[in-house]
Amino acid sequence: MQDRPNIDELLEAVSGFLHDDVMPSTTGRLNFHARVAGNVVQMLRRELNHLEEHVESEWSGLDGLLRQVPQPSSLGLRIGSLESRNRELADRIRDGQADSGPWRDEVLQHLRRVTLDKLVVSNPALAAEGGAIVSS
Repeated sequence: MQDRPNIDELLEAVSGFLHDDVMPSTTGRLNFHARVAGNVVQMLRRELNHLEEHVESEWSGLDGLLRQVPQPSSLGLRIGSLESRNRELADRIRDGQADSGPWRDEVLQHLRRVTLDKLVVSNPALAAEGGAIVSS
């Protein structure tokens, strides 16, 4: 493990530099790109902070929809396995298995939950508004 500054602190410093120093001192294209870069850094911070929790939630949801599969020991392998499991879910949806019935409701609930997790990373304000969507 690295000493301080840790990853989050480094990303926070880069984001602060872009938003507090570069943006006020620039205009036009450079200002726009500094804003985009600062926003990307903030998204990376949120993703790193929620990654394990979101992977665990998605894995559990897929266990309920597909079949239970033991999770690989490393986070990287779990993420790779999630891609494969999501392809399986997409194939079943494409085959019409989620067109009606109780499994459809479970699929929709899972997809709402996963989408909300993605919004927590990419657009937290929209995620806060969308919390009611998951419970409906």
